[in-house]
Amino acid sequence: MTALYLLAGDYRAAAEKLVDLDLDEQTIADTLEGMSGELEVKATSTAMVVRNLQASSAAIKEAEQAMAARRKAIDARAERLNAYLLANLQLAGIQKVESPHFCIAIKANPASVVINEPGLIPAEFMRQPEPPPAAPDKVAIKEALKAGKEVPGAHLANGVRLEIR
Repeated sequence: MTALYLLAGDYRAAAEKLVDLDLDEQTIADTLEGMSGELEVKATSTAMVVRNLQASSAAIKEAEQAMAARRKAIDARAERLNAYLLANLQLAGIQKVESPHFCIAIKANPASVVINEPGLIPAEFMRQPEPPPAAPDKVAIKEALKAGKEVPGAHLANGVRLEIR
């Protein structure tokens, strides 16, 4: 089977050659219609592959979201069980439990800072985040260009896209 890009190139070359032969429009249209069959079949097949890949991507994305939700639920359950175990060991006054699989021990955390009143903290202890760098406002630039204004360093460009419905 011939590759789509080869078929498209042959079709384009034939169309240009037919125009150069100075034939009537009906003859050109009939000749190109005869050539377009294999090209259309190949284009349709390629579009089907695109659709299958898009469907696979959507299914993977859905599975990723489901797995992330499951992971979060498992993490939350582990955290709750950890807190439950800690609370009950503390209630019983037990500091350490040893088993063949692992050792469970209650340990003191290092000191951590607790902020009661953020407004009372002196400026020397405050972090100032860097402002984000300036970025072009594409919406404003587009409006200006459409209005006929010149914007140095920018221009409007029309692209193309493929729509498969």
